[in-house]
Amino acid sequence: MASVRLDQLRKVYDNGYVGVADASFDIAHGELLVLVGPSGCGKSTLLRMIAGLESITSGTLTIGERVVNEVSPRDRDIAMVFQNYALYPHMSVADNLAFGLKLRGTPKGDVERRVREASAMLDLDRLLPLKPAQLSGGQRQRVALGRALVRQPAVFLLDEPLSNLDAKLRLSTRVEIAKLHRQLDATMIYVTHDQIEAMTLGHRIVVMKDGRIQQIDTPMRLYERPVNTFVATFLGSPKMNLLHGTLVDGEGGLRLRVTDGVELPLAPPPALLRTLRGRIGRELIVGLRPEDLHPARDGEADGLPAQVETVEPVGNEAFLNLACGGGELVVRVPPHDLPGAGERIRLGYDTARMHYFDHDSELRLEEEAA
Repeated sequence: MASVRLDQLRKVYDNGYVGVADASFDIAHGELLVLVGPSGCGKSTLLRMIAGLESITSGTLTIGERVVNEVSPRDRDIAMVFQNYALYPHMSVADNLAFGLKLRGTPKGDVERRVREASAMLDLDRLLPLKPAQLSGGQRQRVALGRALVRQPAVFLLDEPLSNLDAKLRLSTRVEIAKLHRQLDATMIYVTHDQIEAMTLGHRIVVMKDGRIQQIDTPMRLYERPVNTFVATFLGSPKMNLLHGTLVDGEGGLRLRVTDGVELPLAPPPALLRTLRGRIGRELIVGLRPEDLHPARDGEADGLPAQVETVEPVGNEAFLNLACGGGELVVRVPPHDLPGAGERIRLGYDTARMHYFDHDSELRLEEEAA
């Protein structure tokens, strides 16, 4: 396996459209790194640049110790798993697994051994004589993984490999990919638009928007300290609630005035308090995750008034969709003693879990050093 380095990698099309803007990061040997973002954000374009299927306008791409900008895809020592499986319909599973090795002139004994090892690892033994049309979607995806596996490449590239599967198969195949990565200690770059896949699979996640990298970090670091409102609302299901208002100061301390008569008391840490005091009277965005809000308890002061719009019980928990101060909130609650639609409630919240963002730039407000 090998490390991968991207240094100011850029893709500009003939019409001037910037598909990827100056992407720079390192992928360690054995790391599973996920590229995530909405459709059109540039994640698949970036993966195809690494694969050699898309030309690089500028910047440097290094795999191992070798700069591969001008190296053909077949000579980059990578294997790619596509969204649509790309299996040969007239070939058996065994022949699909072996085909790439045969093209490269791999000795017959090595081909048979690698096919045997891959089929055992992915539980494909009984499927080897079958054609792709005889397989389920999940089985076809395992064959596509097996075809990459037999190559024994330096880097595995996976382009939304689970998007064609139903929810149950996505879960089971996701687990298989995670197990496979642990067994192989492989370097993997995984593209998805599904933030659940990103959070559960990635050692680190690269969040992209409009061709630009927004943030790179571990899943929980991204969840707990998003760098801007886009990352804050993209990662997490349901997404983070964002309350827009004016920062005011009064007898009870700092508050976010959402509307006339609706104010949210704030309790920022001391290091952030210095930053906020310089913004009195200015617009501010405060974020709260659904799990950091709750129906106010008896004796809990300064509750936020809201009206229940809909209740979504999903088994082990429920989501309350609320109208509050002209905006909408989602609250994650236990699935018992639920309020009814139309009911007015007050919300408590965990002030220590609040996120603060600049209204204009939508960037996270950081704590000032003492």
